[in-house]
Amino acid sequence: MTDTSTDTSTDTAARCGSGSGSGSRSDQLVFFVNGKKIVEENADPETTLLTYLRRTLGLTGTKLGCAEGGCGACTVMLSRPQPPTGRVLHYAVNACLAPLCSLHLVAVTTVEGIGSVARKLHPVQERIARAHGSQCGFCTPGFVMSMYALLRNNPTPKMADLEEAFQGNLCRCTGYRPILEGFKSLTVDGGCCGGKGRDNGCCLANGSAAETSSQEVADESACLFRAADFAPFDPTQEVIFPPELMSLVTNQRPASLCFQGERATWLQPCSLHELVLLKWKHPDAKVVVGNTEVGIEVKFKNMLYPITLAPAIIPELNEVRHTEDGVLFGAACTLSHMGAVLREEVQTRPAHQTQVFLAVLEQLRWFAGLQIRNVAAIGGNIMTASPISDLNPVFMATGCKVKLMDKDGSRVIPMDNAFFTGYRKTVVRPQEILVSIEIPYSKKNQFVSAFKQSARREDDISIVTAAMSVTFCHGDVVEDLKLSYGGMAATTAMASTTATSLLGRRWGGELLQDACHSLAKEMTLDPSAPGGMVTYRRTLTISLFYKFYLTVLQKLRDQGVSVEAVQPNCLSAADLHHPETPSGVQVFQAMPKGQKDVVGRPMMHLSALKHATGEAVYCDDMPMYENELYLALVTSSKAHANILSIDPSLAETFPGVISCVFAADIPGSNATGPVYSDETILADRQVTCVGHIIGAVVADTQLHAQRAAKAVRVQYEELQPLVTIKEAIAAQSFYQENGTIQDQPIRTLQRGDLEAGFKQADRVIEGEMHIGGQEHFYLETNVTLAVPRGEDGEMELFVSTQSASKTQSLVAKALGVPANRVQVRVKRMGGGFGGKETRTTVLSTVVAVAANKLKRPVRCMLDRDEDMLVTGGRHPFYGKYKVGFLKSGKVVALDVSYYSNVGNSMDLSLSIMERALFHMENSYSVANVRGRGFLCRTNLPTNTAFRGFGGPQGMMVAESWINDVAQSLDRPAHEVRMLNLYMEGESTPYNQILDQLTLDRCWDECLSRSGFHERRAAVDLYNRQNRWTKRGLAIVPTKFGISFTAAFLNQAGALVHIYTDGSVLLTHGGTEMGQGLHTKMVQVASRVLGIPCSKIHISETNTSTVPNTSPTAASASSDLNGAAVHNACETLHRRLEPYKSRNPKGSWEDWVKEAYFDRVNLSANGFYKTPDLGYDFDSNSGRVFNYFSYGVASSEVEIDCLTGAHKNLSTTIVMDVGHSLNPAIDIGQVEGGFMQGLGLFTIEELHYSPGGVLLTRGPGSYKIPASGDIPTRLTVSLLRDAPNEKAIFSSKAVGEPPLFLAAANFFAIKDAVASARGESGLSGPFRFDSPASTERIRMACSDQFTHLCPAEPGPFTPWSVQV
Repeated sequence: MTDTSTDTSTDTAARCGSGSGSGSRSDQLVFFVNGKKIVEENADPETTLLTYLRRTLGLTGTKLGCAEGGCGACTVMLSRPQPPTGRVLHYAVNACLAPLCSLHLVAVTTVEGIGSVARKLHPVQERIARAHGSQCGFCTPGFVMSMYALLRNNPTPKMADLEEAFQGNLCRCTGYRPILEGFKSLTVDGGCCGGKGRDNGCCLANGSAAETSSQEVADESACLFRAADFAPFDPTQEVIFPPELMSLVTNQRPASLCFQGERATWLQPCSLHELVLLKWKHPDAKVVVGNTEVGIEVKFKNMLYPITLAPAIIPELNEVRHTEDGVLFGAACTLSHMGAVLREEVQTRPAHQTQVFLAVLEQLRWFAGLQIRNVAAIGGNIMTASPISDLNPVFMATGCKVKLMDKDGSRVIPMDNAFFTGYRKTVVRPQEILVSIEIPYSKKNQFVSAFKQSARREDDISIVTAAMSVTFCHGDVVEDLKLSYGGMAATTAMASTTATSLLGRRWGGELLQDACHSLAKEMTLDPSAPGGMVTYRRTLTISLFYKFYLTVLQKLRDQGVSVEAVQPNCLSAADLHHPETPSGVQVFQAMPKGQKDVVGRPMMHLSALKHATGEAVYCDDMPMYENELYLALVTSSKAHANILSIDPSLAETFPGVISCVFAADIPGSNATGPVYSDETILADRQVTCVGHIIGAVVADTQLHAQRAAKAVRVQYEELQPLVTIKEAIAAQSFYQENGTIQDQPIRTLQRGDLEAGFKQADRVIEGEMHIGGQEHFYLETNVTLAVPRGEDGEMELFVSTQSASKTQSLVAKALGVPANRVQVRVKRMGGGFGGKETRTTVLSTVVAVAANKLKRPVRCMLDRDEDMLVTGGRHPFYGKYKVGFLKSGKVVALDVSYYSNVGNSMDLSLSIMERALFHMENSYSVANVRGRGFLCRTNLPTNTAFRGFGGPQGMMVAESWINDVAQSLDRPAHEVRMLNLYMEGESTPYNQILDQLTLDRCWDECLSRSGFHERRAAVDLYNRQNRWTKRGLAIVPTKFGISFTAAFLNQAGALVHIYTDGSVLLTHGGTEMGQGLHTKMVQVASRVLGIPCSKIHISETNTSTVPNTSPTAASASSDLNGAAVHNACETLHRRLEPYKSRNPKGSWEDWVKEAYFDRVNLSANGFYKTPDLGYDFDSNSGRVFNYFSYGVASSEVEIDCLTGAHKNLSTTIVMDVGHSLNPAIDIGQVEGGFMQGLGLFTIEELHYSPGGVLLTRGPGSYKIPASGDIPTRLTVSLLRDAPNEKAIFSSKAVGEPPLFLAAANFFAIKDAVASARGESGLSGPFRFDSPASTERIRMACSDQFTHLCPAEPGPFTPWSVQV
């Protein structure tokens, strides 16, 4: 290196003042966005690309979903030429993690840059929209950009490429199937046949005619969209890389850069020499390439790194070089690049040399999402030193070597037992740089395997990860053995004692037995270990070794070595998971011939195209007001405590802070709550949960407000919290209606003679079940913008809420003004699911108080971790039951008690418990029944409405006892279920007669479409042939009551204006959150007025147009608002009728103009209330529901008994939605609801500490289903010829009922577990709580490995508790 390099490094540091401070100057940051050159003079190292796009450039199509790179809503494409070829590499990244300063001479493409509704749609945008792959639309730009980036690199991708591209993208609405199906048309696997491929519809539906129906039905349709209508995709027409940028990149010599921010400095050296000098000078500086770890530490752990070194352009750190011993990767090589290189090596080298590479590739398959792998560096992965790293165990077990360098020289050290010295610590000295890692070729007799076990297969952190390498001499004698585990200690750990004890041994049964016993002793965990699941993790260390043992044994036999044979029934244990491409069939009733209007057509969501282009405006996308401020919450860190003092003095000194807001600033009432005023807007004397809002800080920017909020000091006097249902039961802490706490149930529902019923029974069993809570995980978190109007106390609020009127009334109460001074406007929500029914007011009231105090507009959008902490979710339930039944399986008596974990206030918990009781028998007729509900008062954030509203919990316990009956009789569960199904004319426990019952039709069609009996025989055969993988099959019905259980809410209003040009403005009381309500309302108006949908527009939901609206909830919004719209349009139709009669050949516009000139009122309001509703618990009389929605699902799964992982093989759903208003939207709701239920019952798990702290606060730790979780074969059929006279145009509600059908997957898993238990001699009913997590599945499959790791006796504090 020459002296000039040294000068450069000194200059770089000096130019920036070697740290934050005034007087230093920054370099210009030059990059391009959508082809436009951006020159930023003041680039701040703490600003992300996402913030810059949204706040500085006003490009709001890119969304904020989580701020941790876990949801993909912020996906954009980066492009840069690759030296030395100059070929432009395009790659998808998470804009929420990408530091602005890392983008020098990079081209950024956002969703706005590839197409628009006004200009021209890109084929990617068109296909996701027209294939109905967008519901709420908040995740859609992210999916569009992931697909677009894939096509820019590979114009002819396979489905496997597409599935990999979406590993980092989450959707909470659609269930993924329509997204994959729309984009499948862009792959080589799935081009369109132009409608020629199948007799009954599109080839892209992927089903065979036999699958669709046993007998062809003339009026059945299976085509929701026509792929032949898509605009063709021409890769030659893509936007070119900006020529000016290409010239800048090729003509400029690499130069060092410095960017100075408010608190931090970004130094980008251009040579290795300069980097080591800077690291010597700043040994505590963070070295950042992808920012995937440091970005999260800064955002969520409040870390501040004054100096950042960015070595991404240094050639030595990006090199890939072949050595004698292996392949050497520079530390700044991305994981994607490493994967591509190793895949090429595997294809070109002899198999015996690539064992290590294959193990690395196996881990990379499941390593985060593609957006993360595209930027995360190998060096960062090593230096983060995570104890649950996926790759470090492989590097350690296979003897990888790393090169370290400082200004005095370099050294090469092995990644062995000594490399990691403690939690997130390594032997690398502070002034050293990690330069490279060498991954070795494997030897002739070496076998290597890598394993990862996580809650969800795609994009999930490990529970336990392992790598194992064995080398043999003399055929099967162990010469060398390395066993490396992550998730079993504070560092990646080697099982050295076990490995050493097996050297010189022959690979066989004795070695296996000794290894398992040794691992059980060596790989221990403290029972209080972070992460919990201690017994499961210990069992995994043995189970994974057993998989390795079988794999090696099989390979030795394949090589002709004389070893024990692997038993045929054990072979599947060694299989690696290779996902199959999912396929789907959707069946619905075709429209009658001759019908001209749009009702019943699979019409696209009205906003779908705008979703796909990023032009749909959500609350936080609204342009900033000139004097707008940003608010951040101050929340409690204690679950139960008295507040001794609040000191904001330090926070008030922070830059940009305008004011702090506390309870004393509330002009009206601090008491709030949707039903009972048992909450405070801002806590003043006591906090009753972690996340209880105490105050807020208002500042000029979000970053300033959030930093200052963390500096508000609160002193507490801690009180003993109650966290779990068990603790509440022990303390008799139950809510009563009047707000008091007593030991009685809040509701009891009883019919028949319970005592006589149990006497009549041949057998009586008792059981219990716990159903975990669920986070809503709407992609758009809670957001409010409050704008004071300057006179008479008027306030305008833009809110993402399902309940505009409730927001209006609670804000008015807080401000001490009448409701007529507060206007609430809702354009659309990025998902709601019940979570935005009442809990949005927690934020809206605080923002309104702040705006009122400062007389300026105030905005707040919660970060994902805040939203999860503050807003509560689905109620955890505990059910205890006693059931009496005859030998035939007929249930004759049921006594069930439900306990729900309500949290620190009532919210809607009473209504939720009532609905649970109304669904306690699910679809089964029980003559003698009693249900009791207890509301447990605890110190958790109050739980609230969530799709299903208590119904799923009530029905889940019912399915548990019906399953127990079948198991105790040793009868097939489907037979016992069928025997007990309701029949037409029977009465429910609340004395409602079931008429127009279609449950039996749904059941029979589901059996037939799924080929249930054939599948049952095939599953039983599979289970006889396989010991360590088992399949399960279940069929589960649902009966869901439609209406608000609070009768007064069953009302709706609408307002329809016809303008003189013939255009129609429609307003109704419902809100749009992705469920397609506005689309259906336009279809209704279109039919009644007899005009095309294009003439009708819905702008927003607004309290000033339709007052006193019920929340958009209870699946009843289409029924209620549809009838109100119908009423208003009928009025207008009648007013226009004389002009139509007078001028039958005239146009709509003619009739409207004539009526106007005749001074006819062209505005009408409509109203509807559901008739004959009202129920009394005391007398058990009255009519609870207007009608019922029915459905049945059959699911088949496969479990891995050794790890607890499961695969959803197939699901068939038959749903009665009456005469569907829009089959595309209704099937979307069925699939989306089912996938949300799949999360509830099999994946999603909230973890709380014993002190009431929520430990799972984002997509990194809380897992919703990903696209890889959908059933490989998914069939959805809407029941034909099932009109429902009680709702608009004979339709039925569809939002909530399908969610429970995912219980079929849960009970299919339980069926598979029962088969595994049978191998260990266990039979009969067993407790199996929900969700069916990997831990629960594995530990329920009791076997010789679980027996080696018994639970620790004695008292200890667990990491998390079952709340």
